[in-house]
Amino acid sequence: MIRDDIKAATITAMKAGEKDRTATLRQISAKIKDRDIEQRTSGKDIPDDELVTAVMQKMAKQRRESITMYVDGDREELAENERAELAIIEEFLPQMMSEEETIAAIAAAKETTGATSIKDMGKVMAELKGKYGAVMDMGTASAILKKSF
Repeated sequence: MIRDDIKAATITAMKAGEKDRTATLRQISAKIKDRDIEQRTSGKDIPDDELVTAVMQKMAKQRRESITMYVDGDREELAENERAELAIIEEFLPQMMSEEETIAAIAAAKETTGATSIKDMGKVMAELKGKYGAVMDMGTASAILKKSF
């Protein structure tokens, strides 16, 4: 499980005296715990690895946006800190599907759901999220799907 890998990496980083890595791993753990609490109150049952992956994907997206803003604002030292955090987060994320694999999955989902127009986009996206939620970039999939109608 990804959660166990993060805990083990945190312990290893603490023993090695890697303060920045330890801080980032603790941030990840804190966000995961926050999401656990949200999930308990929502009543939804999400598989653990899927939940952890969703949290880390969101964190990675936030880091990428911050890097862009810092670079645009000529704050390279802050951008470098964000890049270091992003690299640590990405260590634990599963490999994302390539664009070709995404296109093939979209074609299969359109066939399965019987989608023929943009009005059926919600059904197709729900199918994709159910099957490939942890390994497919839904933003990219949405853009490809819109072009395919």
